[in-house]
Amino acid sequence: MLPSEKVKALELEFPPAPKPAGVYKPLLVVDKFLYVSGHGPVNINGSLMQGRAGDNISDEEAKMAARQVGLTVLSSIVTHFGSLDKIKRVVKVLGMVNCTPNFINHPYVINGFSELMADVFGEEHGIGVRSAVGMMLPDGIPVEVEVMFELY
Repeated sequence: MLPSEKVKALELEFPPAPKPAGVYKPLLVVDKFLYVSGHGPVNINGSLMQGRAGDNISDEEAKMAARQVGLTVLSSIVTHFGSLDKIKRVVKVLGMVNCTPNFINHPYVINGFSELMADVFGEEHGIGVRSAVGMMLPDGIPVEVEVMFELY
C-alpha cells in the first residue's frame, strides 16, 4: 500500500503546513534525500501545541504532541514537495523534547513520531536511526523533530 493510501486508510488529518519562523527552507532535496527542518506540533486550527514534559503536560500528552509533529511534517511534505509516495524510507530522526532537567522519558515521547512514520511508511521503511534529547524549545512547544528521508 502506498503511503498516500495508508494516510487515507488511517483517516489521518493534517494540520496546515507551517510557514518558516526564520531564515530557512522547510524542506530541501539534495541528491536522493529529502531534509525536513525542525517542526513543532501544529493543531488543525493552525495554532501551536504548548507544554513542557515533567512540568505541565504528562508523558502521554508529550507523546501525542510528537505524533502531531509527525502529522505536521507530512503536511509540509505534501504542501512543499508534492507526494508522500516519492519517499522510500525514513533515514534519520532528531527528536527534541521540551522538558524539566529531571525528565528521563525522551525516547518514549519521540515514539509518538516514530510510530506514526511506521504506520505510514511501514515497519521496514518507516523506522530509521534516531536521537531523542531534552532541551528548551521555542514558543513553548513540547516537541520538535527534524527528519531526513531517502527518495525513490
